[in-house]
Amino acid sequence: MKAAIVVEAGQPPIYGDFKEAVAGDGEVRVKIVAAALSPVVKSRASGRHYSATGSLPFVVGIDGVGLLEDGQRVYFALPRSPFGSMAESSVVRAAQCIRLPEALDDVTAAAIANPGMSAWAAMKERAKLVAGETVLINGATGTAGRLAVQIAKYLGAKKVIATGRNRQALQALQAIGADVVIPLGDDRQMMEAAFQQQFAAGVDVVVDYLWGQSAELLIIAAARAGQEAVPVRFIQVGSASGEDIQLPSAALRSSALVLMGSGIGSIPPERLFASIGEVLQAAVPGRFEIAVETAALSTVAENWTRESAMPRLVLTMG
Repeated sequence: MKAAIVVEAGQPPIYGDFKEAVAGDGEVRVKIVAAALSPVVKSRASGRHYSATGSLPFVVGIDGVGLLEDGQRVYFALPRSPFGSMAESSVVRAAQCIRLPEALDDVTAAAIANPGMSAWAAMKERAKLVAGETVLINGATGTAGRLAVQIAKYLGAKKVIATGRNRQALQALQAIGADVVIPLGDDRQMMEAAFQQQFAAGVDVVVDYLWGQSAELLIIAAARAGQEAVPVRFIQVGSASGEDIQLPSAALRSSALVLMGSGIGSIPPERLFASIGEVLQAAVPGRFEIAVETAALSTVAENWTRESAMPRLVLTMG
């Protein structure tokens, strides 16, 4: 079968022939239709991701959309190594397949599953978001952040505040649910003032995709706002702006801030997988928008070095 294959550590995959997998006990064979080229796929392929096995060669890709042998259309995740999702077929445990709603097309399902899960799990599993609460999305102009704005509204948030560096993209978020937008920049004092204004009005949940300076300032602003011991649930999801922050101890002592992470390790795998199913079911009724481009699997090598994560690139097998 044709596949995107890593044959040398640290090198991009090549398009070539790979042996077909045979399904074992509890597994199903999937004829693959589409698979998203996401940052985690690249990280695993490079060997840098903690879940990388290090064995070569292997087919890249952690999830996708395809057809089971009975014709059922499914989203699937974590095929058995070394058989990834960027191939004509793969094998995966039957429990790791989710039947797709008829109205949701293959490419959108492949693109939306992983970033949608990050937002859904952060709000539902970690923050336990309640309808009528206010949510601040830090880093809302990326693929996952844009979905987080839409998901927060779908889950009943009364008010959604969005931050980001790209001012044009930030303004566009108002059309998909953002009530307030805050530009991020180099003026620390201006950002802190804008954050304090929002926390003074009331913020219940922060979903943070950036970490770094903006997260540091949000934590300080939450503490200085003094919401009379009303907890602010700060959910850390990504670190696009840096791996570390300066966290003043007084910010924790003087506020009811609850600081937690969301992802593999903080949420049981079955609940993360359930979150994907819930996102896929909500995508059509929620009218979730995601920017997507498609390319043939045979172009994997030239598309591998794309720097921008937007629009989301989906490789198709047809």
